[in-house]
Amino acid sequence: MPDRAPQPVDRQLPTDEARDLISLVRDIAQREIAPSAAEEEDAGRFPREVFALLSDSGLLGLPYDAQFGGGEQPYEVYLQVLEEFAAARLTVGLGVSVHTLACYALAAYGTKEQQAGHLPAMLGGGLVGAYCLSEPASGSDAASLRTKAVREGDEWVIDGTKAWITHGGVADFYTVMARTGEDGPRGITAFLVPGDAEGLSAAVPEKKMGLKGSPTAQVHLDGVRVPDDRRLGDEGQGFAIALSALDSGRLGIAACAVGVAQAALDEAVSYASERRQFGKPISDFQGLRFMLADMATRIEAGRALYLTAARLRDAGRPFAKQAAMAKLYCTDAAMQVTTDAVQVLGGYGYTADFPAERYMREAKVLQIVEGTNQIQRMVIARHLAGPEGR
Repeated sequence: MPDRAPQPVDRQLPTDEARDLISLVRDIAQREIAPSAAEEEDAGRFPREVFALLSDSGLLGLPYDAQFGGGEQPYEVYLQVLEEFAAARLTVGLGVSVHTLACYALAAYGTKEQQAGHLPAMLGGGLVGAYCLSEPASGSDAASLRTKAVREGDEWVIDGTKAWITHGGVADFYTVMARTGEDGPRGITAFLVPGDAEGLSAAVPEKKMGLKGSPTAQVHLDGVRVPDDRRLGDEGQGFAIALSALDSGRLGIAACAVGVAQAALDEAVSYASERRQFGKPISDFQGLRFMLADMATRIEAGRALYLTAARLRDAGRPFAKQAAMAKLYCTDAAMQVTTDAVQVLGGYGYTADFPAERYMREAKVLQIVEGTNQIQRMVIARHLAGPEGR
């Protein structure tokens, strides 16, 4: 395999603290994550010890308040941390993004008592979270979910099945959207469910084409009882909470996509600089040089797009349209860049001896999770032209 180490991304960071943070993240990524990534992905192994290390290092709660154990970092910085982790191993980058998503409902909509009681353990106590919105019959049409929560005194009894749950079966807590009222979006409520709750179980993880180290499984809730103080937000507010969380979560997916694309470009440049044909490195051939140039341009454009959306979020301005644009563009770009990386490596790119084929398989799922790219186009169009069928 090529021995040339990739050059670190030249990042524009707002503070010295952020620069130190990125240095720490790169060190952890290079020492603790990247060396075993290929082997562990091939084995389908979830790196629980890595998430414990990230928790101990204060890296699982970066965008949340310091009073609850968070890092109080702007999204502009947090997303660049995700990108670094995803470049080393997507299972880790995506896992941190999903954990952050799972903490969102409590951090943004929970009471002070709820936040004080649960957030410190979720952000810095070695826990891993999962986000439960999708179901077997309601993916893109999330408002039609069927999981029900019925109130019995001071408790809620939850029954149903959630599908495509990242960290399903290994999570310590689940943020669950369940129907408590009428059909449609107004009848959904959010709950914080412990991973060891009686009646909660996970199916065998899905067998996927990529991202094999990150378990994706159905989660079954069979008479799961949770006290009312684990209800997040008001009754009927759950769908609004879910959509608000996804706006931020889409930025996480965009950053992860750029990380995977950057790793693929680094691999392609390294290989092209060392592989010789016709007496010279293949990087000297114009057709290949132009391909590398296009790959790099897509990555820079994607990074700029997700950072623009992040800065809007940090400024308290609307960013839903830009988040959808970033998720759409960055994941499509990652698919193109990783496919081109395989092409640059030729036959070697199609073998598991090099990581290019893994990057290509992993990029595909990013076009699907947290709202398919077709859904992103619908979201963008609604911001431009208003709702359909007016």
